[in-house]
Amino acid sequence: MDAVIIYESMTGTTQRAAHLIGDAFYDAQIGARVFPTAGVTDEAVAGADLVIVGTWTDGLLIVGQRPGKHKKLAALPSLAGKRCLVYCTYAIAPGKTIEKLTKVVEKLGGEVLGGMTIRRDHLEEDTAAFAERALASIVS
Repeated sequence: MDAVIIYESMTGTTQRAAHLIGDAFYDAQIGARVFPTAGVTDEAVAGADLVIVGTWTDGLLIVGQRPGKHKKLAALPSLAGKRCLVYCTYAIAPGKTIEKLTKVVEKLGGEVLGGMTIRRDHLEEDTAAFAERALASIVS
């Protein structure tokens, strides 16, 4: 089992979350490679059994939330036939960011198994919960 974790980060929080998820996969003896959206390759995605896509929550404080840099996310390599998970980091309220990110990943052909919001001031706890759920979904 190999996973690719792709992130779009503005302040470093989503990047940190991606690396924490990768560390949890490593601890579970599952290969995981972490890429920013601009650095992921078609070959990396093609070789992955699971693709995780994460972004930050953009928008006004409590309205209009959406995936940060959604156009960059929409330009990711094809995810056709790939099992995927999504996450977003947020400060105040994530709104419908997960639902909107799910649609972006599905348009790329990915099968989204689930997603989770990660609050930036609970980064370690929320990321650990996401990784635990992710591992449970792919091991079962």
